[in-house]
Amino acid sequence: MEIGVPKETKDQEFRVGLSPSSVRVLQEAGHQVWIETQAGAGAGFTDEDYQHSGAKIVATAAEAWNRELVVKVKEPLTSEYPYLQKEQLLFTYLHLAADRPLTECLIDSGVCAIAYETVELPDRRLPLLTPMSIIAGRLSVQFGARFLERQQGGRGVLLGGVPGVRRGKVVILGGGVVGTEAAKIAVGMGAQVQILDINVERLAYLETLFGSRVELLYSNSAQIEAVVPQADLLIGAVLVPGRRAPILVPRGLVQQMHPGAVIVDVAVDQGGCIETLKSTSHTNPTYIDEGVVHYGVPNMPGAVPWSSTQALNNSTLPYVLKLANEGIKAVASDLALAKGVNVQNHQLVHSAVREVFPDLSNAKV
Repeated sequence: MEIGVPKETKDQEFRVGLSPSSVRVLQEAGHQVWIETQAGAGAGFTDEDYQHSGAKIVATAAEAWNRELVVKVKEPLTSEYPYLQKEQLLFTYLHLAADRPLTECLIDSGVCAIAYETVELPDRRLPLLTPMSIIAGRLSVQFGARFLERQQGGRGVLLGGVPGVRRGKVVILGGGVVGTEAAKIAVGMGAQVQILDINVERLAYLETLFGSRVELLYSNSAQIEAVVPQADLLIGAVLVPGRRAPILVPRGLVQQMHPGAVIVDVAVDQGGCIETLKSTSHTNPTYIDEGVVHYGVPNMPGAVPWSSTQALNNSTLPYVLKLANEGIKAVASDLALAKGVNVQNHQLVHSAVREVFPDLSNAKV
């Protein structure tokens, strides 16, 4: 099969869909890979690295896109919409619940769009979302600590504190992969940490990880209202696969937070779970609203592209290889991959996304 890997166009997105080692595996399996020139440069991979792995380097995005299977990292942006082709396989993160224009474009184009974030194993694990969730969770505290610095607009709190001075308080909404990884870093920094989650079994599991180092609380409106105003760093780590994240923190509650406190919402690519949070970029990552620093970069792992590209490829390559070997038939033979299909044959097919856009559920060109 012909496989194309275009250079990412999202602001400061330096990850790349396939690493040179992944290209070699595909090439050895009899497939051809076209890489847009400099697509891997930001992640530390040169055009020569790809050529040595058997890839062909092309000068334009159009040449990379004009393939049977296109492998990316982030969703197509408006400038890339014209490249989408009928019956083409597109394999990337999509997060359609927060992006109606892209959803409509995918339906109109006739592309078969398979989203990394909705590929789901029988035990409900999300194997292609997990590696980036781990990285985003860890980065959320790293960035949060940075923007708590006074020169960055924060209130000047050191998360680990110092002898005689209280530690910073980190409140994490959601105890899944993102929340767990955020807590690991926050605890390592010496912060006071609280995790809120609605799954009692998950809270019990987290107790086995953290013991008394993290306060584990059942999440409801009253509990959220009690802890959020005291947070120096508030992390949104809520995931509802395929759906828009629920708003857990309304504007009125943000108003009660300390001036210069920081909010990092990892759920921003699914709409965000904090009412005042809007999408930002690596170039302009923060803004102040209600006196609170908001960080809403939807592609956080793009800040560490060398690590995140390889972590992502470790998980995606078996599925890329299956798609390359079997084409669209792979969706029928692999139940996890079938769950990843969001759009096919001009139809919005993923149940969770259909609930978000019911008027598009029967759309057909």
